[in-house]
Amino acid sequence: MDKNQKPLLIIPAFNEEENIEKIVRNLENHYPQYDYVVINDGSTDHTGEICEQKGFNVVNLPINLGIGGAVQTGYRYAKKYGYSVAVQIDGDGQHDVSFVEKVVQPILDGEANVVVGSRFLEREGFQSSASRRMGIGILSALIRLCTGVRVKDVTSGFRAVDRRFIEIYARDYPSDYPEPEAIITAVMYHGKIKEVPVVMRERENGESSIDFRKSVYYMIKVTLAILIRRISYGVRR
Repeated sequence: MDKNQKPLLIIPAFNEEENIEKIVRNLENHYPQYDYVVINDGSTDHTGEICEQKGFNVVNLPINLGIGGAVQTGYRYAKKYGYSVAVQIDGDGQHDVSFVEKVVQPILDGEANVVVGSRFLEREGFQSSASRRMGIGILSALIRLCTGVRVKDVTSGFRAVDRRFIEIYARDYPSDYPEPEAIITAVMYHGKIKEVPVVMRERENGESSIDFRKSVYYMIKVTLAILIRRISYGVRR
């Protein structure tokens, strides 16, 4: 892979008016050589206006598609403009952008097709609540059972993919709560997955879209989705 190819940083954002400028400025300061696109996912606050006023590169979705639709829009953008590497970064400020190069490097070195930034390898920074960690552990075990591949931080949205998976995810990316299902997709398409340690932060502003009720729904839905996706895919070339 051409190491001079600029990665595209994909930033899905829904109602992140308190966070989005800080995230983009941090990325611009750390990686002025990289490109980025904010996917404003039908926000009802001033996220879109802030991006336009500040001159940020933004795609404004007319309706809320959810995290899966927003991220897939980013992959379609990356495919359209010919990027060889794409990096997902959440729009809530939880991902430490100083680790972007660490997530990208295995792609550039040809060691992986999909790289997951994991908070659980070195257990530094914000580790989430005990109940969420337990849920993540259950999903990790289920994915390992279904695929033989172990990924500890299966819900991490801090990821990098190569050109092949930009094209795959541009046409086939799960909706709703997509991160665990996207790992199944990577395995079924014979992708090599690697986890690297990163540090994540607790959300500074705004509120998480997942409360207790949604967490229960999340576990049921994702468990069923993983099983269905694994059964329906077979092994793709």
